[in-house]
Amino acid sequence: MLNKKVKAGVVHAAPVYMNKEESIRKVIDLISQAAGDSIELLAFPEVFVPGFPYFTNCYAPNAATVTQYAAESVVVPDDLDPIQGACHVYKMVVVLGISERMRGGNTLFNSIVTIDADGTILGVHRKVQPTWAERLVWGQGSGYTLKTYEPKGTGYRIGGLACWEHTINGARQALIDQGQHIHVGCWPALDILEGFEDSATSQIEALMKTHALTAQVFVLCPSSYVDETCLEWMEKNLGPQDKVKAGGGWTVIIHPFCTFVAGPYTASQDKIIVAEIDLSQLDLVKAYVDGAGHYKRPEIFKTDVDTTQRWKDEPDIVGPIPVYWERQ
Repeated sequence: MLNKKVKAGVVHAAPVYMNKEESIRKVIDLISQAAGDSIELLAFPEVFVPGFPYFTNCYAPNAATVTQYAAESVVVPDDLDPIQGACHVYKMVVVLGISERMRGGNTLFNSIVTIDADGTILGVHRKVQPTWAERLVWGQGSGYTLKTYEPKGTGYRIGGLACWEHTINGARQALIDQGQHIHVGCWPALDILEGFEDSATSQIEALMKTHALTAQVFVLCPSSYVDETCLEWMEKNLGPQDKVKAGGGWTVIIHPFCTFVAGPYTASQDKIIVAEIDLSQLDLVKAYVDGAGHYKRPEIFKTDVDTTQRWKDEPDIVGPIPVYWERQ
């Protein structure tokens, strides 16, 4: 039995679009705000730094725009020093979506970084399959980064996936098999995209509830919304568009039996959704369904995850990576 309660927060906010420095400053401000509410675990939306590349959905492919996006993407661990410092100061575990740029290179990934309460980077997960137009921007992550992590002294294991990566059942089962207790499903606003206005929220809710029940985990679902910094950047740099509108996003905390613990929140205003999650409740759920135990039926179903290193820098980003003053 994991007899522990965790005060968790999920961020519903817009980044400072295409501005790595200002978006990182906003991350630190939100961590500070969460600390004032005694939050122990804080989850941020998909690629919160420097924002989701909506331009891939609005304009013809343009390598120059991807080059600009790369310049504002995050190099691990260099650009994360101030966030690691904030986690250390406020004693907070943070899960943050970033567009990651390979150190010393140009390849980009849709990544999720997990930082411990002492500032240590526990590890980085790279989305294994970019979706649709995302393939113009991000490379494919590998099974090497498909991991869960146990923050020091907590006893719980946490892992995350990005957006439609949740449709890959093998990726979800890989986290289940590692004994996941808390899952972070990182999302951008999708219900403001042309063609997804009436379906995006239903899709996200279905995927998040599916993982909550099948993995027997609490799901933290942070989301961004589209604000004027995004729309103005695209119009100024790429011209008028009518494919993406302001607003959107769906932010919530979900119980393993699929009830809402907090949220959902959908307004176009920054907010941290907060709830105390009682991990001892997982035992009751697993009495019914245990996705890593009696409900897995391993004599019938086989899960084979290739965790072979694919990219040269993967051992460097799958932590632990200490805070910068310990790396000197």
